[in-house]
Amino acid sequence: MSEDRKIKERFNHKTWNEIKTKDSWAIFKIMAEFVEGYEKLSRIGPCVSIFGSARLAPEDKYYQLAESIAFKLSENGYGVVTGGGPGIMEAGNKGAQRGKGVSVGLNIALPFEQDDNPFIDRDKNLDFDYFFVRKVMFIKYSQGFVVMPGGFGTLDELFEALTLIQTNKIGAFPIILVGTDFWSGILEWIKTTLLAKFETISKEDLDLFSVVDTEEEVLVVINNFYAKYSLSPNF
Repeated sequence: MSEDRKIKERFNHKTWNEIKTKDSWAIFKIMAEFVEGYEKLSRIGPCVSIFGSARLAPEDKYYQLAESIAFKLSENGYGVVTGGGPGIMEAGNKGAQRGKGVSVGLNIALPFEQDDNPFIDRDKNLDFDYFFVRKVMFIKYSQGFVVMPGGFGTLDELFEALTLIQTNKIGAFPIILVGTDFWSGILEWIKTTLLAKFETISKEDLDLFSVVDTEEEVLVVINNFYAKYSLSPNF
C-alpha cells in the first residue's frame, strides 16, 4: 500500500470517528429541545397552528386573511401557534395578539428569512435548531392546522400531518387549506394522479382535509369537529 493511501485511510478513519462523537453529543441537544418544548407548550391550552409563506407582505390578501383568521380563533378561545417568523407567521401572531389570545412562536434557525416577529408572547417564544423537533411540537400541541399559501416548508408540514393521520400514528384533527385559487392545482393533481391514475392513495384520504376561503369557514370546520371530540394533545 502506498504511503499516500495509508495517510488517506488514517485521515478518513479519524474523520469518521469525529463525526460519530459529534453525533452522540448531538443527542443531548436534541433532548434539550424536546424537554423545553414539552414543558412550555404543555401549559398553553388549546391552540391552532397557522402555516404559510414567510415571503408574503402585509399588503397581500392572504396575509390579511391569516391575521383575520387568527383574530377569530382568539375570540373563540383558541391560542395561535406559528413558525414565529415574518409573512403569514407574523400575520397569525399579530391577529392572536389583537384578539388578546395566546400567541406562540416556534422559531427555527435559518441562514435567511427567519427573524422573530414582534407579536409573539414573550414567554411563548421558542427557538429550535432541528426541524424535526419543531414539527413534533406543532403536531403534538395543535388542535388544528390552518394552511395558508406557502412554499416547500408549508407543504412539508401539511403532508407530514396528513401522513401521520392517514397511517393512524395520531388521531385525526382538522386540517384546513385556505385559498381555493392557490390549492386548486395541487388538489387536482392529488385527485387525478395519486388517486385516479396511480391509486397511491384511497378516496377516503381526501376527507383528511378541508378547503375553504374565509375565516368564518375555518371556525365552522374547527368548532364542528370539537363539538364531537375533546381538546387534548394529539399523542
